[in-house]
Amino acid sequence: MPDTNRVVFVVDDEAVIAQTLAVILNRAGFQATAFDHPEKAIAACTELAPDLLISDVMMPGMTGVELAIHFRETQPKCKVLLFSGQATTFDLLGKAREQGYDFDLLLKPVHPADLLAKLRA
Repeated sequence: MPDTNRVVFVVDDEAVIAQTLAVILNRAGFQATAFDHPEKAIAACTELAPDLLISDVMMPGMTGVELAIHFRETQPKCKVLLFSGQATTFDLLGKAREQGYDFDLLLKPVHPADLLAKLRA
């Protein structure tokens, strides 16, 4: 599928990170939208179904793993890519695997070339 047809939701509680990744993706031809709260991304699904969710793992209120599981259950065609810079991420991912969910992970800081290569692979 050409990148220009791929709708991407980028979620990070640090708004500048979400916005920066969305700009990078938009310049690369994706239709990316940034969200600074997981709940905002969930609400946006009522108007636009994403092809891909890119989310930070460690966020207050709802972790990226919880958000990813929600998306897998409500948006089954949506692919998920998580990113994190914290070691506790592996514990959360392990618990998700025990529940039958397996997600790709990129470590922060994410270099734009690495992110784009992962998305196009």
